[in-house]
Amino acid sequence: MAQAKVLFASITGNNEDIADIVAEALENNGIATEVDDISMVEVSEILDYDICVICPYTYDEGSLPDEGLDFYEELADTDLNGLVFGVAGSGDTFYGDDYCKAVIDFDQQLAQANGTRGATPVMINLAPDEDADIQKLDAFAAELAAKVQ
Repeated sequence: MAQAKVLFASITGNNEDIADIVAEALENNGIATEVDDISMVEVSEILDYDICVICPYTYDEGSLPDEGLDFYEELADTDLNGLVFGVAGSGDTFYGDDYCKAVIDFDQQLAQANGTRGATPVMINLAPDEDADIQKLDAFAAELAAKVQ
């Protein structure tokens, strides 16, 4: 059975909710899934999985989450060949061009580390509390699962 690691960075709980929705959808697609706070995991640990999903928040004017900075920087020195990845996170449309910038930054960093993008990044405005958000996250997880099955 394929395995996934879903990592989140969250202050308000919005991205932990995103991570939980993605994890449940992955499980529903036959993927054994673990969820952890990004600050509790070393980059080398994700190499033991078939899929890695990052759920970061973007704050201020496009800043990465502080608790995910070390992980983000370590990615540059890691070869993720064979790892399917996806990024889904929250931001605030109030910030215009900087909306969900951390989602894009993590997506690009994972791709540059030789990972395989398994799904288009998902950006959620504030919290995943609308049916459309949950449907996007479910489809995102299904696309990731299909890449490893």
